[in-house]
Amino acid sequence: MGRQRLGRSFGLLWSAYATGTVGTWLAFGAFPLIAIQVLGAGPAAVSALAATGPAAGAMLALPLGQWIEQRHRKPVLIATYAVRFTALLSIPVAYVAGLLTYPQLLAVSVVGAAANIAGTAASGAYLRSLVTPGQLLVAGARFESTTWTATAVGPTLGGAAVTLLGPVATVIANAAGFLLSALAIGAIRDHGTGTAPRATARPRSTAVLDGWRFILADRDLRPLFWNTVTVNALIMATEPLLAVLLLGDLDWSAWQYGLAFGLPCLGGFLGARLAPRLAARHGHRRVLLVSGVLRAMWPIGLVLVTPGPAGMFVVLAVELVLITCMGVFNPLFATERLERVPAEQVTRVLVAWRATNAWAIAVLTALWGVLAATIGTRAAIGAAGVLLLATPLLLPRRTGRPKPAGESATGTEEAGDLPGITGKRGI
Repeated sequence: MGRQRLGRSFGLLWSAYATGTVGTWLAFGAFPLIAIQVLGAGPAAVSALAATGPAAGAMLALPLGQWIEQRHRKPVLIATYAVRFTALLSIPVAYVAGLLTYPQLLAVSVVGAAANIAGTAASGAYLRSLVTPGQLLVAGARFESTTWTATAVGPTLGGAAVTLLGPVATVIANAAGFLLSALAIGAIRDHGTGTAPRATARPRSTAVLDGWRFILADRDLRPLFWNTVTVNALIMATEPLLAVLLLGDLDWSAWQYGLAFGLPCLGGFLGARLAPRLAARHGHRRVLLVSGVLRAMWPIGLVLVTPGPAGMFVVLAVELVLITCMGVFNPLFATERLERVPAEQVTRVLVAWRATNAWAIAVLTALWGVLAATIGTRAAIGAAGVLLLATPLLLPRRTGRPKPAGESATGTEEAGDLPGITGKRGI
């Protein structure tokens, strides 16, 4: 399969996503460091910052689904980047003025999470006007490969920047990335295709539930919903436990930890590049199901990690295979999901999906912390791995791809949200 040219407008949208993603990963871990080093926050406050911000942000984003559907996507997308730029920039400004507080960090985390969900929803609707239905999977694969590349190199460069310049400097870099993203979106020559608001739509108090209603009523989306939310939450719930096990119990150095979780992200890049070719050769749904099953098989291997080079090899091998499978699955999943969603419900479905994902991660992360305190860190990681082995049962059983029941009148298919991840190993 040759490299498809998707046009200047898509290139700008892709550039906007890339700059925002790179900036975010450069600042990975900056908020906890600021809370600890600048504000003297303890473990409870740092954990609350990590869990409460995204969960509250998801709640704040819920009413935005219907609001976005009634407006042109391009200015909404610019606004979401501008909001994140402004919110993040308030941190270095307050720091220089000596006014930075923990509540401000928490507020910025909440606003950023809400803007991220709203921006993802607007992106999914906007992309459909920039590429043809046949280009959707290729476009999604490029976003996915960008995500994993940024995940591989961003934290390493960000760590060096924190060491040299401090965590506040990486927040400035993150804000600058969002500013560049807004400028890139503004440079798109928008002809209005597929982005006109529905003037006849009237707000309803129950509209925030429409996304879940559509998901749960669709026999293919429903199992994909439960599968992806469960897999994401179980994988991310073990992130802090792995840090405790490797950095604490096994006495790994920081560079070993960074290498073990950074280098395998290149597998995500490879998987994303292979996804369109595999789908063309073996069928979209077949590759989706196989990669969905394979990605659940490997985390159980992390219970075998030991001190020394052998343990590092185990983590590298498990993470490489896991992330490669995820790199194949994610763009196929995003395409499958929004091929089935009609234009008038796309943003509400995306907001509902992302909000549920955020809440599930927050809840399971807290529960697995309690579980680790009860049965031990390694056993808790193993328990998550065992449960992951059962998640393929939630995948759709059919192998065909029926025509979406809600196909829009224009004959175009909805594009998936810009593929991304919720953490280093989440989907």
